Amino acid sequence: MLDKILKIAVLYDFYGALLTEKQQSCLEMHFLQDFSLSEIGDRLGVSRQAVYDIIHRSEQVLLEYEEKLKLVERHQFEQRKIKEILHMMSELPQDMQRMPVFQNVLMKISDLITEAEEA
Repeated sequence: MLDKILKIAVLYDFYGALLTEKQQSCLEMHFLQDFSLSEIGDRLGVSRQAVYDIIHRSEQVLLEYEEKLKLVERHQFEQRKIKEILHMMSELPQDMQRMPVFQNVLMKISDLITEAEEA
């Protein structure tokens, strides 16, 4: 269950803005604020079943976006490659690691990681 929640959360981070406001609200209340379906229904003035349907359909839409666009898959691949590069750089001799060009490359990679984490 936790894996599903994490997967939906990541997909929501990437594609949430493409959902309707109602879909966004339902997912945020359910997954981020841990509201029950009944509580969400009360807040939105719809039935518990309607909330379930909205959440289920929203999850399907997020999965479809990823299936077509593959942004999450690409992001995860890029992050793995960046970590591999950092590991390879850490194994270089110390005298090479002190070189300005090495320091510049390391700084650029660190910037990439920071930007990815903030996005």
